[in-house]
Amino acid sequence: MEKWNLMAVVVLLGLTVRWTVSLNSYSGAGKPPMFGDYEAQRHWQEITFNLPVKQWYFNSSDNNLQYWGLDYPPLTAYHSLLCAYVAKFINPDWIALHSSRGYESQAHKLFMRTTVLIADLLIYIPAVILYCCCLKEISTKKKIANVLCILLYPGLILIDYGHFQYNSVSLGFALWGVLGVSCDWDLLGSLAFCLAINYKQMELYHSLPFFCFLLGKCFKKGLKGEGFVLLIKLSCTVVASFILCWLPFFTEREQTMQVLRRLFPVDRGLFEDKVANIWCSVSIFLKIKDILPRHIQIIISFCFTFLSLLPACIKLTLKPSPRGFRFTLVSCALSFFLFSFQVHEKSILLVSLPVCLVLSEIPFMSTWFLLVSTFSMLPLLLKDELLIPSVVTTMAFFIACATSFSIFEKTSEEELQLKSFSISVRKYLPCFTFLPRIIQYLFLTSVFTMVLLTLITVTLEPPQKLPDLFSVLVCFLSCLNFLFFLVYFNIIIMWDSKNGRNPKKTN
Repeated sequence: MEKWNLMAVVVLLGLTVRWTVSLNSYSGAGKPPMFGDYEAQRHWQEITFNLPVKQWYFNSSDNNLQYWGLDYPPLTAYHSLLCAYVAKFINPDWIALHSSRGYESQAHKLFMRTTVLIADLLIYIPAVILYCCCLKEISTKKKIANVLCILLYPGLILIDYGHFQYNSVSLGFALWGVLGVSCDWDLLGSLAFCLAINYKQMELYHSLPFFCFLLGKCFKKGLKGEGFVLLIKLSCTVVASFILCWLPFFTEREQTMQVLRRLFPVDRGLFEDKVANIWCSVSIFLKIKDILPRHIQIIISFCFTFLSLLPACIKLTLKPSPRGFRFTLVSCALSFFLFSFQVHEKSILLVSLPVCLVLSEIPFMSTWFLLVSTFSMLPLLLKDELLIPSVVTTMAFFIACATSFSIFEKTSEEELQLKSFSISVRKYLPCFTFLPRIIQYLFLTSVFTMVLLTLITVTLEPPQKLPDLFSVLVCFLSCLNFLFFLVYFNIIIMWDSKNGRNPKKTN
């Protein structure tokens, strides 16, 4: 009983932080003519409610695709339609065709914020609680602490409840998928992940680990027996899920192709705005967008992405395990974020979710990564006037992690999951005993530069000739951190020696 009382307090705390952040500004508030993501979500409600399904993704006099045209999969459109029905009941002006464009009011803001909170309560938060309760080899108190830290992760809160999006829906479905396949509920897990992809196409960042883990399970069971049956069941589940979600758009070939063109707009270029990935960072010195043709950019980004995630995916297929699956989710999502084509700064949330899932295993490194991921979105958060919420939520998250997991005491080779790697290196370099110390220094340097750059950004004006200087520095510094983490997580995967072991329960 005490366990569930504490869990209720933790959830209430997470909800309080979310609602407090929602009282602040949002993307594009009072900034015509395009406004921001808040208006995009409202506009999709307007379009899905007033136009027939066949016109949702097509340009027309009633649906100007240049003005926040729908560019997410059908499940997002259905969610917008559901919200629109509620909006129509409360105030029809909120979704009136044409006349509602740019609509802003306190009542409407309350409605929109509430829709995010309800989605969170129905999908994401229950998945977090159940996932943490299913964790093995840690005490009940640690499970509750894990829920607290995940629910206080500032990146997701600031984007969904500040900037304004529904990332908790797709991430929640993905987490249900992780929980399903990790607990051998493979068909339910596959269904949940299909819903995640059909809500936001960026969930493809997680698709290869799911595919490799389930394929590895089939190989393990034997493709001439149970494994083949499982493979057929999984295939049918995936196909049926996509058919149900896309059914209204399968009536004509052009309908399907138009939706796909909207979901994968290669014309937008290699990256958007200031994003902390390798292409934006390299562009500081070499303008790749201007030098290379579009199709060459696509080929190069594909090759880098594929090669960087290949080793982890091969190992997961050959040696499938829930632990390996979690770490491969981190590695693959980070590879997609750093190297793939058409990346947004908010896509780092797709890496942050699996990092949250390994928080109890490597608390020091996970906390560090999640701090950097929030910092990497600083230019966007400042643009939305979310400085104070960013600082307060980041400090709250850091304190929660530091006290719950004693992260500064978890920096030994074993706690960092680097013992196997260090032993391998010491065979050739016996003096290699300083890795934990180096990582501690890198952490202090990283935190110091993030704090310093934040202070500089909010207190000083950039040079007139370099108006984006501070934003570019934030992205470049974050990118360096992410490259280090990519190497680190791949080392853990390739030198993993814990699969099959049963460590004692920790108190």
